[in-house]
Amino acid sequence: MSQQKTSAQLAGAASGIIATVLAFSCILVAVASYPEFSWTDNALSDLGVISGITGPVFNFGLTISGIFILIFAVFGLFKYFGNSWIGKSGAVTFAATALALIGIGIANENISPYHYLFSVAFFVLLPISLFIITAAFAVKRQAKMVLFTLLIAVVAATPWILYFTVHYVHGVAIPEFTSAFAGSVWTVVLGYKMLKKLPQPKTT
Repeated sequence: MSQQKTSAQLAGAASGIIATVLAFSCILVAVASYPEFSWTDNALSDLGVISGITGPVFNFGLTISGIFILIFAVFGLFKYFGNSWIGKSGAVTFAATALALIGIGIANENISPYHYLFSVAFFVLLPISLFIITAAFAVKRQAKMVLFTLLIAVVAATPWILYFTVHYVHGVAIPEFTSAFAGSVWTVVLGYKMLKKLPQPKTT
């Protein structure tokens, strides 16, 4: 494997971890900067239209982390699955999820209907991509990754199923955060797994 190719894959793997740290740091800073925010009555995206530091921090976090996740999907995940067309399909779907996240960050709630469409795309594509990747791991007979990825996919989807069936909260911040956090846990684990698998690029 060439040093250039290895470096690109290492960057892709690391980007998944960086994206998670950046996204949730910015989300939590935005929440902390706006005391009126309610986890049960608001959507996370409500933070994106608040003046002061709240809106810019929130939107910056989603946009930049979306870019990092796109790098993770293209240079890390896509390469990780080698010749597996199922795995590559999952990586492409995951990349589409990243594009939707970028769209959420750029088009805040004041930009209708694009914000809504990007949000729906993100939270629909995230579990779908994970279910596809679960199938890819099943074909590769990686039982632990099958169970882990399937669990994460279910956790990402369940808050929304419950929201629309029993409507356990008025706002969508809790299902949004839970679904996104589940996907982020998976991204960090896969990113770390990729980093361990790849040789470090030579410096001399």
